Amino acid sequence: MSVAMVTGASRGLGRALAGELAARGWDLVVTARGARALAEAASELARAPGVRVTAVAGDVSSAEHRGALVAAARALGGLDLLVNNAGALGTEPLVALAAQPLDGLREAFEVNVVGPLGLVQEALPLLREAGAGAAGAGAVLNISSDAAVVAYGTWGAYGATKAAGDLLSAVLTVEEPALRVWWADPGSMRTRMMAAAEPGEDLAGLPSPQEVAPVLLRLVTEGLPSGRYTAQGLGVTAAGAGAGEPGAEPGTEPDAGGRR
Repeated sequence: MSVAMVTGASRGLGRALAGELAARGWDLVVTARGARALAEAASELARAPGVRVTAVAGDVSSAEHRGALVAAARALGGLDLLVNNAGALGTEPLVALAAQPLDGLREAFEVNVVGPLGLVQEALPLLREAGAGAAGAGAVLNISSDAAVVAYGTWGAYGATKAAGDLLSAVLTVEEPALRVWWADPGSMRTRMMAAAEPGEDLAGLPSPQEVAPVLLRLVTEGLPSGRYTAQGLGVTAAGAGAGEPGAEPGTEPDAGGRR
């Protein structure tokens, strides 16, 4: 049976992705900072027939916690898919760069960039050994944002962390060609994170994470090529292109994808 690790899995997109994976029979290692909410999510996920779920509460910016997560995956038999979903805004609500707290920026880089890279480093031996799972090879799914490629006012600090994550993802595809590496923009969703980022915005017309998660999981179920994708593009057609254009996405102009 395939094993996936999902960070930020107690709510929002992480919870929805974990639920979709569990429904497809994946064993799970899930993590989030809130122990109570994570335990509740894990209890629900474990209701899927035959699915094993290990919940390890903690912060992905902690090296000790990252080691515990990989140890939990090893205990389940290995790791086929790492989903780096946990994220921090840097300040709530978002502010212009002139007012951006530098401590908040440091925290956002630790959670959105350093933590995911640290997990990749820790998990690489298991991911390299994978290959018989549903993804066809060890795989990494890094959750991005169109704030990584579009200059939205007040989204500069968060967007900078996502741009860094995108570049690390692209380099990983060069350095670890045997793995599948996807960095995917889910678009704007009705989440607590989005509400905290822009409290005055009306989110009623946005899709829920439960609507977006199965679209993103096309990357896994169809074994699409490494590259950058948007949920918008995946919802219409497989975004992967030819060998010279892996993971081509259908546009990154303003409002094409959507901030997370």
